[in-house]
Parts: sequence; structure tokens; C-alpha cells
Amino acid sequence: MPAHASATPEPSPPRSARHAASASERGTRESAPIARAKPPAHTTPPPSDTEAQTAPPAPPTRASDAAATTPPNIDTADAADRSTTDGSSAAPAATTPQPTADASSPASATASLGASAASDAGAGPGVAAHAANAHDGEKFSLPPSSELRYDSFYNGVQNPSGTIHWTTDGTTYQMIVSIPLPFVGTYSYISEGRIDAFGLSPLRYTEQHGRRGTDVTTFDRDENDGKPHASFTRAASSVDLPPGAQDRFSMFMQLSSLVRGNPTRYTPGVTRQFFVLDNDSGETWPIETVGDEVVRTSQGFVPARHFTRLPRREGDRRKIDVWLAQSLGWLPIRFVQTEPDGTQIELRFAGSIAHDDAAPTRDGNMGDASRDDTHGTSAPSPSSHDNATPEPAHR
Repeated sequence: MPAHASATPEPSPPRSARHAASASERGTRESAPIARAKPPAHTTPPPSDTEAQTAPPAPPTRASDAAATTPPNIDTADAADRSTTDGSSAAPAATTPQPTADASSPASATASLGASAASDAGAGPGVAAHAANAHDGEKFSLPPSSELRYDSFYNGVQNPSGTIHWTTDGTTYQMIVSIPLPFVGTYSYISEGRIDAFGLSPLRYTEQHGRRGTDVTTFDRDENDGKPHASFTRAASSVDLPPGAQDRFSMFMQLSSLVRGNPTRYTPGVTRQFFVLDNDSGETWPIETVGDEVVRTSQGFVPARHFTRLPRREGDRRKIDVWLAQSLGWLPIRFVQTEPDGTQIELRFAGSIAHDDAAPTRDGNMGDASRDDTHGTSAPSPSSHDNATPEPAHR
């Protein structure tokens, strides 16, 4: 019988038995692929409930506010620029790079970014933009007193050197910017004020362009006679002062102080809002962190972090870029202003820093421009207005 034939070796079975066995083997082989169609459980295990619960969520994002603002000019073209647009399209708000929560930021900053991301998920653009600007507990560290010298260039042609004189005792400050220009004389900008919980707090800002008269902006921050406001000798109007408001040149050191206080917070795409006053008005500047680059100076190549001012309104084509170098204690190493017609004005660091090591930072430690001091005070940033960057010469 076929059963005995398979168990005990005997002479070849009848042809019919061999045919039946062959058919049985073929049936087994043909059915094997069906059995393999369902792979063993251990080869592709399904995700466990624990894995699903512990999987890291996607990093929250928040809307960057592409609010409009105005750059500084060496001449008076800026006033006309604010009242007219040439129809060219500035980057719309939707295309503004969106900052994300950074796990390396301090707990207070991370918490506020997380809260704004949660608001973004269930609120409209206006609410999200407002939440994204609430940076309570910002850390800052004042740069020590320094005398900075810069090579100046106009469309690539080198001009006489400019200087930035910065002094602070940790309670008050003074900043004097001097830029000689051919045929028109020296452009001078003076910012002086005190240090408060928001960082630099200008009280008086002065501009003098060559042989022209002096324009003065006065910051009245005392609330005894009403809301804090600023007044101008060049205009009869006044402007309300939000917390942390800056003038066009105090913004350089304000930005430097914020980056010194927490450099890891300023990663590519992070955008902050700064309220800035010039000699006749005030407006918001959106300042974006571009990233780390290498800047060529007369002393060699220096790594620096690049910041740029985004368009302040539709049709705004005047650009401001600033590079801060960690090797200089996050002081500015390069400025470039690009006019709508393509004209470029540049300041490029041209020497070593003669700093005063006795200048205290806001936490009482002694400053040092050659190192990255991140032990500054936690400063509450203004809710929807932070502080921005001024320009080398033009606005």
C-alpha cells in the first residue's frame, strides 16, 4: 500500500502509486507560497503601545510675524520711502521662515515657545503672531566698553575708517558712531541712556549728517505725565514707547547683549520683532537669524552669525544685514546696507578690541569682549515688540 511504501523501502511501487505521490508533492509545493504570504511575527513586529506613547512629537512651530519696518539712510530718502511703495513684492508673511522651539533654550524660553505653538494650533494668525512675540525671561549680557574700528566701503570702494565708541558701567551706557563720507563730511550718531530690565533703554538719540543740523529724539520713559513716549525735533508728532523700544544704533548693542546672553537660541529661521525709533518716527523691524558664516576682514577670516532685516512692508527693498562674531564677544564684525537701487554701504571690522575688562555685565560679573559670557540677567522681552538692529549709515 502507498502508506507502507513511504515507510519501508521496497521495490519501486506501481506506476499509479508513484503518480499519486508526485501529485501530492506538487500540491504541497504549490500551497507553500500561500503559507509564506503571512510573514512570521518576529520579522516585522507591530509598534507597541509604549512606543506609540513615547514617540517624540513633531517640533512645534510658530508663526513669524512679518511686520513692516524702516531702515536707516545716510540721507533723507527714508522719509519718502516710508510714504511710497514701488509696487515690487516684498516677501509675504506666509513665506517668512517660521521659528521652532529649541530644546537647547532655557526653560523659560522653551515654555513660552511651547505655549505659542499650542496657541498656533487652535488660533488664527493674529493670535499666533502675538504669542510668538512674548519672550518673557530673555537673558542678556552687556558687552564690555570697547572702541571698535571699521573699514568703510561704498559700492566696494574703500573710504576712511569709521568707529563705534561704546561705554557702559552696567547702569548707564553711551554709544557714539562716526562714519566719514567723501564730499559730505562725517555722519555722527549718538545714543545714550540707562540699563533696565529689558536691556538698553535709550533716553536721547542724536543724528548729524555732515554739515546739516542736528536731529534729536527724546525718550520720555517716566509715566508721571501719562504713557511713555518719544518726541522729535525734526517732527511735531510723538510716538508711544512700548517696553524695550530702541533707537537705530542702540539696537546693535541690544542685539549683541541678547545673543551674548543666550547664543543657542538664535538658530537659522528664528525671527524677532524689534520696535525702533529714528529721527522722526518709530516702527517694528523683523530681524531673522540667517545662520553661521565666515566674514573676511583685514585681519583674516572670522566665523560670525548673520542676521538680516526682513521687508517691513510690501515694496520694501532696502536691506540691512549684520554679522556678530563670537570671537569678539558677539560684537558686530560687519554691517551691510543695500539700497533699492543696489547701492551698498558696508562697515567691516578692522582691528582688535581695546576693551575694558572692568565693565560689569548685568549680573555683576566683569565683562570680557573676547569670550562668550552667557551669565547675564533674564530680561523680560516686550510682548509684541522686541529690539532690533540699526544701520551703518542710511536708515
